[in-house]
Amino acid sequence: MPASSYAGAMLTRFALALSALTSAAVLAQPAPREELVKVALDTSAGRIVVALDRARAPVTTANFLAYVDSGKFDGEGFYRAMPLTNGGLIQGGITSDGRKLAKPIAHEPPSQTGIRHTAGAISMASAAPGEARSDFFILTSDQPSYDASFAPFGKVIEGMDVVKAILAAPVSPTKGQGAMKGQMLEPVVKIRKAERLR
Repeated sequence: MPASSYAGAMLTRFALALSALTSAAVLAQPAPREELVKVALDTSAGRIVVALDRARAPVTTANFLAYVDSGKFDGEGFYRAMPLTNGGLIQGGITSDGRKLAKPIAHEPPSQTGIRHTAGAISMASAAPGEARSDFFILTSDQPSYDASFAPFGKVIEGMDVVKAILAAPVSPTKGQGAMKGQMLEPVVKIRKAERLR
């Protein structure tokens, strides 16, 4: 290959590599402050405030906000505390009335959004990608293996002490099916009010 052709090919490869690195860096960047939507979950154990990333996870954020704005989370609760390596997760959502549930939403994986399952992340719970509705969970420790299956869309910015207290709350030794047995909170920690913060 002539020197000029070789140099041109190397330049093209370099440009492509640089483009890939730039794309990865953009994905890893947090959303601008104005694209974060703060939501307060006032629970019977205390207040949790999450910042939802509507810039990078628009579908998931819009779904969660639809439940918040319609008051459908009010009176529901956190019903599960699951121990995991170096921490765990708490899970909540609508369990009182199936008629309150909206249709499942499209899956927005971390590979698309750049949002990861790190400590404090709020993510949609579902049996499989594309089946998420109202159920969500909050992590108290990094869980990178969850990136393959679930869709995180924000992070706790206030009240991690409350999240950890719920994780440590009493569970029923008999309630729950399969892997959830022994992880069902008793009593359930009520979500008294879920609302956007202006």
